[in-house]
Amino acid sequence: MNLDQITDAPDILMEFLEYHSTVRGHSDQTVAAYYLDLKILFRYLKRRRKLVDPKTPFSEIDISDIDLDFIKSIKIEELYRYQSFSPEMIQSSSSLSAASRCRRTSSVKSFFKYLTVKRHLLDYDVCQELDMPKRQASLPRYLEESECEALLKACDGPFAIRDYCILMILLSCGLRVSELVSLNTTDIYEDHLRVIGKGNKERVVFFADGCREAIDDYLMVRNPEKLPPDDQKALFISRENRRINVRSVQMMLDKKLKLAGLDASRYSPHKLRHTAATLMLKNGVDTRALQEVLGHSNLNTTQIYTHLDNAALREAAKANPIGRGSHKQSTD
Repeated sequence: MNLDQITDAPDILMEFLEYHSTVRGHSDQTVAAYYLDLKILFRYLKRRRKLVDPKTPFSEIDISDIDLDFIKSIKIEELYRYQSFSPEMIQSSSSLSAASRCRRTSSVKSFFKYLTVKRHLLDYDVCQELDMPKRQASLPRYLEESECEALLKACDGPFAIRDYCILMILLSCGLRVSELVSLNTTDIYEDHLRVIGKGNKERVVFFADGCREAIDDYLMVRNPEKLPPDDQKALFISRENRRINVRSVQMMLDKKLKLAGLDASRYSPHKLRHTAATLMLKNGVDTRALQEVLGHSNLNTTQIYTHLDNAALREAAKANPIGRGSHKQSTD
């Protein structure tokens, strides 16, 4: 969803969405999540305050009349009730997941902060007192080193060298899959990648010798001759001779997981990012170095972002055993 598709948002909400889209450079998916969360909030409040006919379907409650006075009238107890509200709850006993409650609260906090700090339309941010819902901590699923080796050895077929390179970068550098498919040949340097992450933030991700070998091997067979003009610089090329997309990487990974004897339903490209992070931490990488490798402003809500020098980031790349070159693909 892009901003042009949003037709029912009040001006105050549209300005907030435009700020995140243009100034903050957030993706359409992120902007759409903000829009949905805040639309549900306004509909919930209008129904709770009996400002609409109770027979009006929730999905048809008009929010175009929401203005600054309405925003100023929102009380913290209403926001706490909204945290766990779901439109489906109106007709069923379904409940909202902890992750959804956290995301929804984050959207509301961001909206009020924008109105208070950026627009100076509010004298007081009611969300300063709004606690985030407690979310049960759980360790992300990841592959053990032996499973990584099996996955890399499962690369076969006409795109084996490309697929091996993709998996090597995901497993050793910890890129998001969206970052990987966006890579251009001009983003490859002697010992690092130039990566454009969330919010169009640029970072440097270093790699070790094994990853360098995989990239060099792939560049030798990469054939850009049939690529359309817009995709000429794309690093990874699909079988349709275009820039590879996220879905294609997912399908490739599913196939390789099955060939490696691993459960494809348990792992996604993002789980390979978790794997890279876990292997680095297990091999002694400082958490603050990992923040830069992964492109996080922080790894948890309490940790202060710390900038490290390139030497520490190189050590982070070398500490991941998958990138050291011991898993070279067989050409037999």
